[in-house]
This record gives sequence, structure tokens and C-alpha cells, in this order.
Amino acid sequence: MSHVLLLPYGTAGSIYPFVWLGRLLRQRGHRVTLVTAQTYAETAHSAGLEFAPVENDELERMLRNPMMWQGDAGSVVSYRHAGRSTAGYVKAVEKLIENGGAPDLMLAPMICFGARLLREKLGIPLVTVHLYPMMFVSAYELPLALPGFRLLQVLPLWIRKAVLAFPNPLDFFALPAVRACCAAHEVRKPWSLWRQWWHSPDGVVALFPEWYTKPQPDWPQNLLQWDFPLEDMAAECPLEAELEAFLAAGEKPVLFTPGTGNFHAARFFETAAALVDRLGCRAVFLTRKPEQVPANLPGSIFVTRYAPFSQLLPRSRAFVHHGGIGTVAQCIAAGIPQLVVAMALDQPDNAERVKRLGVGLGTRMGRFSVRQALPLLQRCIEDADIAGNAEKLAAHMTTGRDTGPLLAWLEKNLRHENDT
Repeated sequence: MSHVLLLPYGTAGSIYPFVWLGRLLRQRGHRVTLVTAQTYAETAHSAGLEFAPVENDELERMLRNPMMWQGDAGSVVSYRHAGRSTAGYVKAVEKLIENGGAPDLMLAPMICFGARLLREKLGIPLVTVHLYPMMFVSAYELPLALPGFRLLQVLPLWIRKAVLAFPNPLDFFALPAVRACCAAHEVRKPWSLWRQWWHSPDGVVALFPEWYTKPQPDWPQNLLQWDFPLEDMAAECPLEAELEAFLAAGEKPVLFTPGTGNFHAARFFETAAALVDRLGCRAVFLTRKPEQVPANLPGSIFVTRYAPFSQLLPRSRAFVHHGGIGTVAQCIAAGIPQLVVAMALDQPDNAERVKRLGVGLGTRMGRFSVRQALPLLQRCIEDADIAGNAEKLAAHMTTGRDTGPLLAWLEKNLRHENDT
């Protein structure tokens, strides 16, 4: 039996796609271990996966930082903490190896630098898993996460290529910790994470379809592009009875969330409550930190820590959210309009793609006020073109796809397969 390690880094939106991969691999007969923050131990076990915690985890520290969702500063915070988590991931995997031998394959996002270090040290095959298009910084289609890239996009291709040849500023925030860990393990230090460690030479998987983002000439050659995973743990975490009763008691609500990892969203929910009052609608607020929600909310607003989107969204009118790729995909699958309130990381780029597809609108958190957001949300709810586009794309996503080719492609990278 082959042993596959999944090493995601981040919040639920980053963990669930790996759970989806883990379920498929386990059904295929492989042993699968999820290696990540202790917070997700129950998630792994409920999905039938083994679990190994990352000690000295940086995730909670990162999420407590108020700068995490402050535009460009969010990327700095994310990369700095990801760099610091490198040693924890390496230690967790080496402990697994001591107890049961080396794994046959690792699947990890680029930002899990510990996975790449282990590949260089031990020769364990590594497939990089990219969850959103922003991770392909292409000169042919620049991600729109940074304002400067919008200006750059209109310039000739050779200028775009020249600009992207410069060092990536994010290197400087993660490299010190990564290089220190490399020195401790006698692994050759990368001079640039961007140039050397962004895509694993063993293979790259893009978990978003071509109709969402077309592959570009400068993407890695050893790449497989697939569909959105749409994992939300619905079988293990169905809608709570109180939420079921709320949904059944009246018209479809408007949903609001700043993301499961946002611990600094009081202003978001204050604006959301005011929007609900102005629209005279019902609403559901989703947050892991209910203390962020205003006190004394009316009965027309239901607050919950979690609800599986595959069950909740089809019973909703529209979704106002942060623009995480998993939430965007679930909205498209449910065929409901979405208003993306982008804050940081890949969210602005996802917001642009939502607008291009015609299934919703976007704005920035800095402009998320009742005056600015009310007409946008009204349009999302009332615009027939947006509703029609959302329904068409939803129908496109229900066709399903045999995952056999995806699993076969991953299995080609197994160590014992390569050794035979």
C-alpha cells in the first residue's frame, strides 16, 4: 500500500481541497495522512484520513494578526508565517518516517516550503497543488491581485516578461526562515523561492477548470488542470437543526461571510447588518468568531459558525463574501449571484474573474459601506443577466467528471512507481 502525505497550509478553504484529494486516494487503496495544523485533526479523522499535527504551528498566530486581511500586507504576513512554519512541517514528516518509513508521494501547495525541503533532502516525490489562478504569475495573463499589474497588463508582452524577471518581493519575507531550516538539515538553500521552489519539477496540479482560467504558454509543462473540488464536509457536518428551521420559516436569505479565517471582521458584519436592514431581507451570517457580530441582531438574521455550502447556497438568494476560491466555486455550482468583498491574497483576482464570467460583482473591503455596497447587492439580487449567467454556469458544473485520470496522473509520481 502506497503512503501519500497531504500538506496543506491555511484555513478551511485551503484544507478542504486536500481532504477531497485524500478521500479519492484512500478509495483508490492508498494510505493517506493529512499533515497540517492541529485545528484540523477532527476534520481529517471524520473524513477517514490519518493525521499528523504540525508542532509550533504558525496558523493561529497568523490569523490573529489584524494585517492579515489588509490588502498587500496580507501577503507579507502570510509568507512570513509560512516561512516560520517550515521547520514544523519537516519535523512532523520526519516523525512519521521514524515510525513507519518514508512516504511515496507528497501533495502540497507552494507555500508549504517544508514539503519542498523534504523533497530536496530525502527525494520524496512532490506534486505542487495550486488552488487558484493567482499562483500562476503569467506574463500572458497577469493576476489582478496588485493594482500595478492592471497597468502592466496593457503594456507589450516583452515588457511584462522583463518585469516578472525581477525578484519577487515576497521572497524576502519567507526566505530567512526557509534558509535557516535548510541549513539545519544540510539542504542546499534556494536563492529564490519564486524562481526555484514555486512549482515542483515532479508535477503540478491546478484545481480549477479551464473555463475559469485558461492555461498559458509560460505555465509549467508537467501540469494537469482539473475541476473545482467542491469539498465542504457536508456528510460529516450537515446543516444544524436551528438553521434548517430558519431557512424553512421564510424567504431565501442573503448570506454574508468574511471567510473562516478572518478574526477581524466586526466592521464587515456591522455593514452587513445595515444592508439587511435597508433591503428588508433575511440573512445568514457565517463566522468562526461570533463575537465579531453586532449584538441584538433582529430575528431576520441567523448567525452560525459553519454550514456546508452545498446544502446552504441552493436555498439562498445571493452571497456576499471575501472571494476565497472555494466560496467562489460553491456559488457558481449553486447558481446564485455573488458580491465579492475582496480583502487580500488571491481575493481581488478571484473577484475580477467573477465579474468577467458575469456571475456577480466585486468591490474592495475599503469601499464596503452601505452607500457603496447597497446598489451592488441590489443589482446582484435583481439583475436578470447575472442570474442567467449564474444558472448557465451551474448547469455546466453539474455534468461531473471521472476522477480516474486525475488519480492515475498522481499515481505516476509515486516513488515505488518511479523505482520500478
